[in-house]
Amino acid sequence: MGEVINYRGPDGCGIYYDKDDAIALGNQRLAILDLAHGQQPFVSDDEKIIVVQNGEIFNHVELAQELNKDGYRCKTHCDTEVILRLYERDGISGISKLNGMFAIAIYDKNEGALYLVRDRAGEKPLYYSHDEQFFLFASEIKSLLKIKKDKALHPDALNQFMAFNYVPPPLTMFKDIYHVMPGHWIKIAGNKVEQHCWWDLSSVCTEVKKEEEWIEQFNYILNDAVDIRLRADVPFGAFLSGGVDSSTVVGLMSRHLDSPVKTFCIGFDDPKYDESPFALSAAKRFKTDHTMHKVAANLIELWPMATYHCDQPHGDVSFLPTYKVAELAAEHVKMVLTGDGADELFAGYDKYKNFFSRNKNITDQAFRTLYLDNISLFNLDSRKQLFSDDIQVQMDSLDVHSVLEPLYQKAQGMDLINQALYIDTMLLLPGNNLVKPDRMGMAVSIENRSPFLDYRMIEMAFSMPGELKLKNGETKYLYKKAVAPLIGKELTYRKKQMFTVPVGDWFKTRLADLCDDLLKSEKTIARGIFNYDYVSQLLDNHRADRQNNTREIRALMAVEIWFREVMDDKVEKTTDIF
Repeated sequence: MGEVINYRGPDGCGIYYDKDDAIALGNQRLAILDLAHGQQPFVSDDEKIIVVQNGEIFNHVELAQELNKDGYRCKTHCDTEVILRLYERDGISGISKLNGMFAIAIYDKNEGALYLVRDRAGEKPLYYSHDEQFFLFASEIKSLLKIKKDKALHPDALNQFMAFNYVPPPLTMFKDIYHVMPGHWIKIAGNKVEQHCWWDLSSVCTEVKKEEEWIEQFNYILNDAVDIRLRADVPFGAFLSGGVDSSTVVGLMSRHLDSPVKTFCIGFDDPKYDESPFALSAAKRFKTDHTMHKVAANLIELWPMATYHCDQPHGDVSFLPTYKVAELAAEHVKMVLTGDGADELFAGYDKYKNFFSRNKNITDQAFRTLYLDNISLFNLDSRKQLFSDDIQVQMDSLDVHSVLEPLYQKAQGMDLINQALYIDTMLLLPGNNLVKPDRMGMAVSIENRSPFLDYRMIEMAFSMPGELKLKNGETKYLYKKAVAPLIGKELTYRKKQMFTVPVGDWFKTRLADLCDDLLKSEKTIARGIFNYDYVSQLLDNHRADRQNNTREIRALMAVEIWFREVMDDKVEKTTDIF
């Protein structure tokens, strides 16, 4: 299970095994802190508590000082030991003191219980599966499949993927494999599996403050979030696209470091999709040690590799340039800071602006219907045509309102802008947008840290009224006011550019054969998943410029690549078709 994800931690493998208790815990180590003494598992002095984790506890220094005063002495400078000592002192409730990104396993022999804990935002993945014989858990699904040999499609997860363009947790594309939800822990004792929510974002209440007070609070929290994420015993840097988020993070890093920030950027040969001039502008402003590499925009041959690392289909082609910039950075550093999460917290995407400009003064009930349509890839009527009769029979329901309904219930006290952001923070972030930096970074053994996902930043964002995030058609309204003095007006107010490539045009030209193979071949049709006449119609309409079906075609291709790369017993590599 460890060897198959060796790239997540190539610096060492630690295993705890107790034959009598029939339990084994493993860790693949990516050494960032206390390189000499940070080997896992960490075991209590009485050998009753065993801890492994994937991730980083950013406030471990402060926690270690507090624990030492209380007689729970930390013998190393490793953050994983802090988890152990905190659990010894406070039990499982101690996790609320952790500021970090983490998937943690704690085996407590005194209780005869195993705890699996996932961080608040879902930055670090944590999957599990259980039957009468085993309870399995791992950072990636491929580790579970080393033990769990039957790979069966989860039809409801496929339906949700075609609805949202990702699989929202807790489901995965595999039957009987689930994601631990962000902000939750699971307790396994005997034959009982108990789930508990330890952090509930919906409990944050909206506050009324002057703009100046919000700006001061925003800048204070973000500055400290950056500062504590600079704790590392290895070389580190930052991804820099020249967008407002990465520029802000780099600007704050430059204030805290004595030497220039190492920044990394990839550019595209095609100037229409090339952000590198903006990155260069930010690099010059903050006098960074900047490394930029230009690549051909066509990175599609990386799609099978990215799918392998994700274990699930992903129709988001920005995974591919993310891999390339991570690969570039990994030649120089072992950890980077990124701007992930800011768009979902502070309304950075144009989709928010477009939705609320079209739907002014709508009721909560109308919002529920309209926002689902807004974030849907294939809507309910389309999915009725898309899936074969055989697969529809296997689904509980084609309707995906049940995915959003619990979130609507929890968010009903929020204004509508914050309701939209809450849905994306709870679903889109852990389902897709945080999968990207984790899997693409880990594929090249590099750690990503995002200051915007500091829990203090998340809680502050949801205490801020939505009208300060999206105001008069300006996305990230107050956030931009807060950072403009740091990064300058030109970078702050430039038009947002998505980190993507013109794949829709290529489906008509250079990728036409690939489309036909993935969507129309005998191998694809034999699966019996889709109505292939409908799929052909989508492709034909796209090629004839009657409809722009780029996203739909991309998602359908992603599913077939996933089948070939992950589900099929492969004789040939998927890459042979690229």
